[in-house]
Order: sequence, then C-alpha cells, then structure tokens
Amino acid sequence: MILENIERGTRVFIDSNIFIYHFTGASDACSNFLSRCEQGDISGITSHHVYLEVLHRLMMIEAVRKEIIRPPNIAKKLKDRPEKIRLLDEYFMNAQKIPAMGITVRPVPFETIVKSQAIRASYGLMVNDSLIIAGMHAEGIKTLATNDEQFSRVDGLFIYKPHDVKISDSSA
Repeated sequence: MILENIERGTRVFIDSNIFIYHFTGASDACSNFLSRCEQGDISGITSHHVYLEVLHRLMMIEAVRKEIIRPPNIAKKLKDRPEKIRLLDEYFMNAQKIPAMGITVRPVPFETIVKSQAIRASYGLMVNDSLIIAGMHAEGIKTLATNDEQFSRVDGLFIYKPHDVKISDSSA
C-alpha cells in the first residue's frame, strides 16, 4: 500500500526512513505524507529511538554532502575527527522540525524495550525495528509508514510505503 492511500484520521507510526527521504528530497510522497500530518489529516507518531536514528543518519548524510567526510565508515571517521562534527548543524535543525510537523515523539519505556525481545524472537527483527513494533503495540497502532521490507513479516500490520524514492549518494 502506498502512503497517499492512508485514510484521513488514521493513527500512523512513522519509521526513520520516511523523515530521511523527506529531509533529503528523495521522496515527494514522504513530504506530502508529513504535510498531511502537519495539517492534522493524519495522526503521526514516532519514538525517541526513531528520532535519534534520524539525527544520526542526517548527520552522516550532511557530512558526505558537504564533503567533510567520504564514505565508507562515515561514523568512524567523524568519531576520530571531532572537529569535523563541529561543522555540522543542518541535521539537527531539520530533526527539530519533526514535532512542529504535528508528529508526536514518544519516549521508549523500559517495559517496551523488554517486550521487544519477544518480537525479535518471533519475527527475526533487529533491535530498533522490534522497538517500533513494541511501541506500536503499546500505542494500539496497527498502521506503519516505512520503506523497510522486513516489517512485512509482522502479522496484523497495515504497511504504507512511498512509491517514488529517489536514492542518491547524499540521501542513502
């Protein structure tokens, strides 16, 4: 199912790639979806751990786009050169816009972290992805906006994806 088909009034959990594609200009569908959240047409929810993933990935993308660091091993190179990190700020300014888009950013309680283990055991998901499912269960949400295939293994979800993602070296 594609993002454009999410019905008005739906509560949707938003994965990090939707924000990344929006902020890097890789998907008009993601930008339009987030505009619908901002207008109150859709109730967008994400979590602190997704927000942190967005911050991290946008930092890496900005470092490459500004030619401060070259792939591979971007994170390691930045860690080893803290003076380069000081040159980066767009990633943070962009991520700060998420709550202003009408997106609710929820904390991840310890209980949710514990419950995510059963999800990993059942579906073979990585930690962050299992936390998304556990957070959705805690919120009573069954609709997920993502571009990640592994969520299709999880029973009972309605998964909506962008149809127009254009990946470049600076948005990957």
